[in-house]
Amino acid sequence: QVQLVESGGGLVQPGGSLRLSCAASGFTFSQYTMSWYRQGPGKQREWVATITSGDNTNYAGSVKGRFTISRDNAKNTVYLEINSLKPEDTAVYYCNLYLYSNNYWGQGTQVTVSS
Repeated sequence: QVQLVESGGGLVQPGGSLRLSCAASGFTFSQYTMSWYRQGPGKQREWVATITSGDNTNYAGSVKGRFTISRDNAKNTVYLEINSLKPEDTAVYYCNLYLYSNNYWGQGTQVTVSS
């Protein structure tokens, strides 16, 4: 079955950086588009970034230029490099796969930006 396991979150000061990872299994990873979403405290879950099987990327306006999504098909892993962090980036970050009309989510990894 599909499994998505995020890691790499933590507490970071404003202006800092983190690299989030999402290890995927249960499907042919290299063939599918992967995405990152986030949900801040008291907010709805929002889309952050997407990478296609052909390595085309797209970003939400609020993170463009600061976040970078990438993938390593040999490791079945998608990454989100997050730089120049702001307090408003505080959220649980989720990996997402949309497959056969189903959304699959990991358990999320918490990113807290605070001084």
